[in-house]
Amino acid sequence: MKATQQLKDEHEGIRAMLNILEKVSEKLERTGAVEKEHFDGILEFLETFVDRCHHAKEEDVLFPAMVALSDEARAPNAAMRAEHATGRGYVRSMSRAYAAHVEGDVPSSRDITENARAYVSLLRDHIVKENDVLFEVVDKTFSHEKQDELFEGFERIEEERIGRGKHEEFHGLLDKLGAIYM
Repeated sequence: MKATQQLKDEHEGIRAMLNILEKVSEKLERTGAVEKEHFDGILEFLETFVDRCHHAKEEDVLFPAMVALSDEARAPNAAMRAEHATGRGYVRSMSRAYAAHVEGDVPSSRDITENARAYVSLLRDHIVKENDVLFEVVDKTFSHEKQDELFEGFERIEEERIGRGKHEEFHGLLDKLGAIYM
Protein backbone atom coordinates (compact mmCIF):
# COMPACT_ATOMS: atom_id res chain seq x y z
CA MET A 1 0.00 0.00 0.00
CA LYS A 2 1.24 3.49 -0.80
CA ALA A 3 1.76 5.72 2.21
CA THR A 4 -0.57 8.28 0.66
CA GLN A 5 -3.29 5.65 0.37
CA GLN A 6 -3.13 5.10 4.12
CA LEU A 7 -3.61 8.85 4.64
CA LYS A 8 -6.51 8.90 2.16
CA ASP A 9 -8.13 5.96 3.96
CA GLU A 10 -7.78 7.84 7.25
CA HIS A 11 -9.36 10.86 5.59
CA GLU A 12 -12.46 8.76 4.94
CA GLY A 13 -12.74 8.00 8.65
CA ILE A 14 -12.19 11.65 9.47
CA ARG A 15 -14.90 12.66 6.98
CA ALA A 16 -17.28 10.21 8.64
CA MET A 17 -16.58 11.79 12.03
CA LEU A 18 -17.03 15.28 10.58
CA ASN A 19 -20.47 14.22 9.35
CA ILE A 20 -21.29 12.89 12.82
CA LEU A 21 -20.00 16.08 14.48
CA GLU A 22 -22.17 18.10 12.14
CA LYS A 23 -25.29 16.10 13.12
CA VAL A 24 -24.46 16.24 16.84
CA SER A 25 -23.97 20.02 16.56
CA GLU A 26 -27.29 20.43 14.75
CA LYS A 27 -29.02 18.44 17.50
CA LEU A 28 -27.30 20.55 20.17
CA GLU A 29 -28.44 23.71 18.41
CA ARG A 30 -32.04 22.44 18.20
CA THR A 31 -32.38 20.90 21.64
CA GLY A 32 -29.60 22.39 23.77
CA ALA A 33 -28.53 18.86 24.68
CA VAL A 34 -25.70 16.58 23.72
CA GLU A 35 -24.98 13.01 24.79
CA LYS A 36 -21.91 13.28 27.04
CA GLU A 37 -20.53 9.86 26.10
CA HIS A 38 -20.91 10.63 22.39
CA PHE A 39 -19.29 14.05 22.55
CA ASP A 40 -16.48 12.75 24.76
CA GLY A 41 -15.79 10.14 22.07
CA ILE A 42 -15.88 12.71 19.29
CA LEU A 43 -13.40 14.96 21.10
CA GLU A 44 -11.09 12.02 21.81
CA PHE A 45 -11.20 11.04 18.14
CA LEU A 46 -10.39 14.61 17.03
CA GLU A 47 -7.63 15.14 19.58
CA THR A 48 -6.06 11.69 19.45
CA PHE A 49 -6.69 10.18 16.05
CA VAL A 50 -6.87 13.27 13.86
CA ASP A 51 -4.21 15.35 15.56
CA ARG A 52 -1.80 13.13 17.50
CA CYS A 53 -1.84 10.37 14.88
CA HIS A 54 -2.96 11.47 11.41
CA HIS A 55 -1.58 15.01 11.44
CA ALA A 56 1.59 13.78 13.11
CA LYS A 57 2.15 11.36 10.21
CA GLU A 58 1.95 14.29 7.84
CA GLU A 59 3.91 16.82 9.91
CA ASP A 60 6.63 14.52 11.24
CA VAL A 61 7.13 12.16 8.28
CA LEU A 62 5.52 13.25 5.01
CA PHE A 63 6.14 17.00 5.01
CA PRO A 64 9.84 16.77 5.95
CA ALA A 65 10.34 14.14 3.22
CA MET A 66 8.72 16.46 0.69
CA VAL A 67 10.86 19.42 1.72
CA ALA A 68 14.00 17.27 1.57
CA LEU A 69 13.09 16.47 -2.02
CA SER A 70 12.21 19.94 -3.21
CA ASP A 71 12.28 23.54 -1.99
CA GLU A 72 8.97 24.12 -3.81
CA ALA A 73 7.31 21.87 -1.20
CA ARG A 74 7.91 24.40 1.57
CA ALA A 75 4.94 26.64 0.74
CA PRO A 76 2.29 23.91 0.53
CA ASN A 77 3.67 22.26 3.66
CA ALA A 78 3.53 25.55 5.55
CA ALA A 79 -0.06 26.06 4.42
CA MET A 80 -1.06 22.55 5.51
CA ARG A 81 0.65 22.99 8.88
CA ALA A 82 -1.15 26.31 9.37
CA GLU A 83 -4.49 24.65 8.67
CA HIS A 84 -3.65 21.89 11.16
CA ALA A 85 -2.91 24.59 13.76
CA THR A 86 -6.18 26.37 13.01
CA GLY A 87 -8.05 23.09 13.41
CA ARG A 88 -6.34 22.49 16.78
CA GLY A 89 -7.59 25.89 17.89
CA TYR A 90 -11.17 25.04 16.94
CA VAL A 91 -10.97 21.73 18.80
CA ARG A 92 -9.52 23.42 21.92
CA SER A 93 -12.28 26.04 21.82
CA MET A 94 -14.92 23.37 21.29
CA SER A 95 -13.52 21.36 24.19
CA ARG A 96 -13.51 24.37 26.55
CA ALA A 97 -17.06 25.30 25.57
CA TYR A 98 -18.17 21.70 26.01
CA ALA A 99 -16.64 21.57 29.52
CA ALA A 100 -18.57 24.74 30.39
CA HIS A 101 -21.75 23.26 28.88
CA VAL A 102 -21.38 20.11 31.01
CA GLU A 103 -21.10 22.38 34.07
CA GLY A 104 -24.44 23.99 33.18
CA ASP A 105 -23.38 27.00 31.11
CA VAL A 106 -26.21 26.86 28.56
CA PRO A 107 -24.93 29.71 26.30
CA SER A 108 -21.69 27.81 25.75
CA SER A 109 -23.59 25.52 23.39
CA ARG A 110 -23.36 28.29 20.79
CA ASP A 111 -19.55 28.26 21.09
CA ILE A 112 -19.56 24.48 20.63
CA THR A 113 -21.65 24.66 17.46
CA GLU A 114 -19.76 27.63 15.98
CA ASN A 115 -16.38 25.97 16.49
CA ALA A 116 -17.73 22.63 15.24
CA ARG A 117 -18.99 24.25 12.03
CA ALA A 118 -15.72 26.07 11.46
CA TYR A 119 -13.73 22.88 12.11
CA VAL A 120 -15.89 20.76 9.81
CA SER A 121 -15.61 23.33 7.01
CA LEU A 122 -11.84 23.71 7.44
CA LEU A 123 -11.13 19.98 7.49
CA ARG A 124 -13.39 19.16 4.55
CA ASP A 125 -11.54 21.69 2.40
CA HIS A 126 -8.19 20.61 3.82
CA ILE A 127 -8.80 16.96 2.96
CA VAL A 128 -9.64 17.84 -0.64
CA LYS A 129 -6.39 19.81 -0.99
CA GLU A 130 -4.34 16.96 0.41
CA ASN A 131 -6.05 14.17 -1.51
CA ASP A 132 -6.32 15.94 -4.86
CA VAL A 133 -3.14 18.00 -4.91
CA LEU A 134 -0.53 17.20 -2.28
CA PHE A 135 -0.79 13.41 -2.38
CA GLU A 136 -0.86 13.40 -6.18
CA VAL A 137 2.49 15.20 -6.16
CA VAL A 138 3.88 12.66 -3.68
CA ASP A 139 2.62 9.73 -5.75
CA LYS A 140 4.22 11.10 -8.92
CA THR A 141 7.48 12.07 -7.23
CA PHE A 142 8.30 9.42 -4.63
CA SER A 143 9.62 6.00 -5.54
CA HIS A 144 8.03 2.80 -4.30
CA GLU A 145 10.90 2.49 -1.83
CA LYS A 146 10.34 6.01 -0.49
CA GLN A 147 6.60 5.30 -0.14
CA ASP A 148 7.51 2.16 1.87
CA GLU A 149 9.79 4.24 4.07
CA LEU A 150 7.00 6.76 4.68
CA PHE A 151 4.56 3.94 5.47
CA GLU A 152 6.97 2.50 8.05
CA GLY A 153 7.26 5.95 9.63
CA PHE A 154 3.48 6.22 9.76
CA GLU A 155 3.22 2.85 11.49
CA ARG A 156 5.79 3.93 14.12
CA ILE A 157 3.84 7.10 14.83
CA GLU A 158 0.59 5.19 15.23
CA GLU A 159 2.21 2.71 17.62
CA GLU A 160 4.01 5.38 19.66
CA ARG A 161 1.36 8.09 19.77
CA ILE A 162 -1.93 6.25 20.15
CA GLY A 163 -0.92 2.68 20.93
CA ARG A 164 -1.80 -0.76 19.70
CA GLY A 165 -5.51 -1.37 19.15
CA LYS A 166 -6.62 2.25 19.50
CA HIS A 167 -7.13 2.62 15.75
CA GLU A 168 -9.61 -0.26 15.84
CA GLU A 169 -11.38 1.29 18.86
CA PHE A 170 -11.87 4.46 16.85
CA HIS A 171 -13.37 2.47 13.98
CA GLY A 172 -15.79 0.96 16.50
CA LEU A 173 -16.68 4.46 17.72
CA LEU A 174 -17.30 5.58 14.13
CA ASP A 175 -19.56 2.60 13.54
CA LYS A 176 -21.48 3.18 16.78
CA LEU A 177 -21.98 6.91 16.31
CA GLY A 178 -22.65 6.51 12.59
CA ALA A 179 -25.51 4.11 13.36
CA ILE A 180 -27.01 6.67 15.74
CA TYR A 181 -26.52 9.92 13.83
CA MET A 182 -26.31 9.07 10.15
